[in-house]
Amino acid sequence: MTERRLRRALLATARRMGALGLNTGTSGNVSVRFGDGLLITPSGRPYDRCTPGDMVELGRDGTPRGSGRPSSEWRFHRDILAARVDAGAVVHAHSPFCTALSCLERGLPAFHYMVAVAGGADIRCAGYATFGTQALSDAALAALDGRRACLLAHHGMIAIGRDLEAALALAVEVEGLAAQYMRCLQVGEPSVLAADEMTRVLGAFSGYGKPR
Repeated sequence: MTERRLRRALLATARRMGALGLNTGTSGNVSVRFGDGLLITPSGRPYDRCTPGDMVELGRDGTPRGSGRPSSEWRFHRDILAARVDAGAVVHAHSPFCTALSCLERGLPAFHYMVAVAGGADIRCAGYATFGTQALSDAALAALDGRRACLLAHHGMIAIGRDLEAALALAVEVEGLAAQYMRCLQVGEPSVLAADEMTRVLGAFSGYGKPR
């Protein structure tokens, strides 16, 4: 994909997050692998007022290329893309149900088999750290170990994917699971699927959505 098309796709994804109810205002951010670095949404800018040219290019070391100011969360975007060869894009959202759970410092257990969509038998909640810090990036990387999504305590959620479309689709899936789990908690603690069942589910998911 050319740089121009990638910038357009990045902005479209950021706007789609708002349309899907994952974000409000200027919260949340998105990045995509580009060259030896990444493109990321800008800091504090309403996405409906942005243009593709407002998307900020960062080098591998996080140095901006150009005059734009990157999202304050550029550190975990940079670090995730550097550490995870399976990630081509990162979506970070302050989605309502994921954020509510994160404020309880609770992740998502295997209450439903679809939790495996994030790559494991649960979806972890990273420990709290101030937004924009290296400490938050380190906590996010730890929570994402062996996973494609996590919550961030008192903050929100992260989803990664091979491209922008896949990362956004996973963010939507995780928010839906968080909504279901919160509704379960209104009645009581839901039963959790056994570890061997989740192992079977993860095996079945290895070919999910792939051509024969």
